[in-house]
Amino acid sequence: MAAVLAGIAEFERELAIECIRSGIVAAKARGKKLGWQPGQRPKSDRLAPKVLALVALGRSYRLVGREVGLSKNTVAGIVGRARAGGRDGGTPSRG
Repeated sequence: MAAVLAGIAEFERELAIECIRSGIVAAKARGKKLGWQPGQRPKSDRLAPKVLALVALGRSYRLVGREVGLSKNTVAGIVGRARAGGRDGGTPSRG
């Protein structure tokens, strides 16, 4: 009995895999980009000038994040993107 159920489950799994693969091929044919795509960051982009100004004053990433409502990692990302773009005019202090 268990062997019959296992065989049916394996067959259904193979059907599901085949269906998924054919769907991926069809999506690629339609020009759909698959996988993780860098998205827009409306909140952090909107707050970037304030974040950079506070960091330039010597505040820590954590304190800046608390003040503007972002995580310290998001603050670090904003500062990193600004450094890469050369828009911050100096190196901020983490304090």
